[in-house]
Order: sequence, then C-alpha cells, then structure tokens
Amino acid sequence: MKHLLLAGVAALCLSATFASAQELKFEPGSDAKFNWKSYEDFKAAHADLKGQSLTLFGPWRGEDEVLFNSVLAYFNAATGANGRYSSSENYEQQIVIDTQAGSPPNIAIIPQPGLLADLAAKGLLTPLGNENAEWVKQNYGAGEGWIRYGTYNGKDGQPAYFGFPFKADFKSMVWYVPENFEEAGYEVPKTMEDLIKLSDQIVADGGVPWCIGLGSGGATGWPATDWMEDMMLRTQAPDVYDKWVSNEVKFDDPAVVGAIEEFGKFAKNPKYVAGGVAAVSSTDFRDSPKGLFDIPPKCYLHHQASFVPSFFPPGTELGTDADFFYMPTYASKPELGTPVLGAGTMFAITKDSPAAKAFIEFLKTPIAHEVWMAQASFLTPFKGVNPDAYANEVLKKQGELLTTATTFRFDASDLMPGKIGAGAFWTGMIDYVGGKDAKTVGTDIQKAWDGLK
Repeated sequence: MKHLLLAGVAALCLSATFASAQELKFEPGSDAKFNWKSYEDFKAAHADLKGQSLTLFGPWRGEDEVLFNSVLAYFNAATGANGRYSSSENYEQQIVIDTQAGSPPNIAIIPQPGLLADLAAKGLLTPLGNENAEWVKQNYGAGEGWIRYGTYNGKDGQPAYFGFPFKADFKSMVWYVPENFEEAGYEVPKTMEDLIKLSDQIVADGGVPWCIGLGSGGATGWPATDWMEDMMLRTQAPDVYDKWVSNEVKFDDPAVVGAIEEFGKFAKNPKYVAGGVAAVSSTDFRDSPKGLFDIPPKCYLHHQASFVPSFFPPGTELGTDADFFYMPTYASKPELGTPVLGAGTMFAITKDSPAAKAFIEFLKTPIAHEVWMAQASFLTPFKGVNPDAYANEVLKKQGELLTTATTFRFDASDLMPGKIGAGAFWTGMIDYVGGKDAKTVGTDIQKAWDGLK
C-alpha cells in the first residue's frame, strides 16, 4: 500500500533490542540450503570488531522487527560486535530529528527515496562509494534501477551513492485461484494480449474476470495508481517513466494519457469488473480480492501487490488455494523486456564507523538474505542467494522474477510530491473511473502539479 507520512509528531515510542550470538535461528552449517561459506568468510574477515557498538534505526516493528533481529544476530555472532536495532512509531520524523541534532544511529534503514534524498542533500549521510554501487549493478536483478534509488546529490551538489538496498516489495502481480482456472480450463496468460483474451473468454463463458477495489478511506484511489504505473512500464521505456516521475513528461502527455487508458480497458469495462464500474471506486481494496474465493467465483483475477494475501480468507494456502502470475507485458513491445514495479528499503550510514561499513559488507553476503528468506515476508533481487531458501513457492517465484527483471522501478506516486502522488493522482484516477476522460484527468493532475509552490 502507498506510504502515508504521519501528520505531526506524536509521542515517541522506541523499541530497541540486541541480537546476541545465542539467538541464531539456524545453526551454522546445519542446512545445505544456506550459504554458510559466505557466513564463515565474512566472519574470518571481520574478527576485529569484537566489542564495538553498532546502532541501527529503521521502520520495522512487530514481526518484521523480530525477523530483522534474527538477521542481525548473525552479524553480531560473526564479528563480536554489539549491534542493536531500534524503531519508532514516528520513524520518518525521528530520523530527521536525530541526524540534524547530531545524535544519529550508525545506520538508518530508509524505505522512502525522498527521505534518503533529503538527508543526502543536507550532508547527513556517508557515501558508500562507487564500488558498492558497482556491486549492486552486477549482483542485483535490474541492478541499475536499484542504484538509481540509492544515488542522490550530496551537500556539495554532486551525486553519490548513499543507499544500499535490502528487502524488496513486489507489485507487478495478478492473483488467481488455481482450482477456478482448472475447472474452467483457463491457462495463465504469458502476454498482455493473452490476458485481454482471457478476460474476454471469461465474459463469453458467463463469468466476470476482474475484482477491482479502489476504496481506502482518505487514501482512496491509490490501487489505481499501481495499475497505471504497471501500464506505464509496459507501454513506455524506463526513461519515460523516470521523466514522468520528475515531471519532465507531463501528466497530460500522450504517453501518460495512454497508460491511464490501458488501465481503463479493464476498470471501465462493465463486463470486466465485479459489481460493474460503479463498484470499482466504492469497494474497499481489502475486500476486493474476496470474490476470488466465492463459490461460484465472482471474479477470476485481481491485480495487487505481494501484501494482499493478508486479506485472503483465513487458512488460505498460498500456491494451492491462491497463486499469482507476473503482470504480463505486451508481445507487441518486446523491447521493454520484463519490468517490475515495486519498492524496497535502503541502508544508509548516518554515523560512520568500522562496524557500520562492515554491516554494509554483511548485506552483500547470501546468508544475510537467506536467514530472512527462510522465515517469512522477505524478497531480494540478489542473484547470489539460493532460491530454495525461500519459505514457500510463492515467495520463491516472486524472488526469481526480481532477479531476472530487466527493469525495476519504484512506485511512481511515492516518488512524486506528496500533494500529487498522495493527492491529485489518487483523486484523478477516481475521477477517471467515475466518467472523466483520461486526457482531462491528466490535465487536471498536471494543473495541480504546476500549482505547487
């Protein structure tokens, strides 16, 4: 779901934990699916950190905090360092306060590229060096895309590499129920043209192909922006997408208007959507996938990111009761390759130290990824990991799509100014589904962008 910045600074609630060597989730050497050699090699190279402190501050709380600490425990065990992770309910505000006050953590874990750019511009981050950028380029799927979201102008106005990516999110997905497909004789489409043919076949068979819900309270409309961003990456070259994000390509440009209309081929076709077009805007996104599981199904297809199984019926087994396929590309546009829309977190050094530099090196080991992969809710574009370490086949399939992607781009609306990406863009897409034409919607959003002070 789109990231919403909290308004104001509420009471600070910090959690801090120390992951000790005694808390290793998997015994080193105990399971062949883990790259234990990478752990032992790292341990041998960083034995001089014993007793050094390392503070990490990030957005992960609850289960994700536990899981990250299970990774941090291996760094502590290998080096003898005292690495501690903490978080806050007001993470975005707190990291700015701490860095500007001169009391930052050694490492800040940042999911918002805009925040990373702001900290870099103020001279509050330590450059990670071209060697780390080159490593990402060589070792991550669509590595140049990941480098893009870690590279910003420093206080001197010169670009430098500041953010090392770890833990990705995947959005270019269409969910379905395999049993429904099997009973109806449908096959997973390989191209966008095939996806449209499948949608037409479902209609011809008396069914409804899509469940689409854009409702989300004050954030209503954001699921449509994910759709439209996927369509931009499937109809336009990556540099056009980038220029759109930076407003060099305007919202009323034919390239952008065309992508909105591609979304409209699905969302504005009354035969394609459960409940008709009027239900698209009024249905809450959390309720929209439920039609997949009705008997008979109210829909067969649902476009949504990797988090959506949280809203599937209790007990749904991924890979069996529900599965996904990659949002396909157009056979008529082979030059665009296999783009992936997503997001991810970046590790930045906000207080340099030998332990901080070593932790960045640790993130380059397969074991740092595989420990979390084997548990839950983790994806990585790192080509050096063992895909068999993933906790289930659905995660494994997502991970393999990340490592083989030709293009990776962050969610565009999260990169735009807040009043656009989390405002005019959302409402514009609702207006479009409600009846406005794409050109008018693009013009309205562009006027809002032009009006920013």
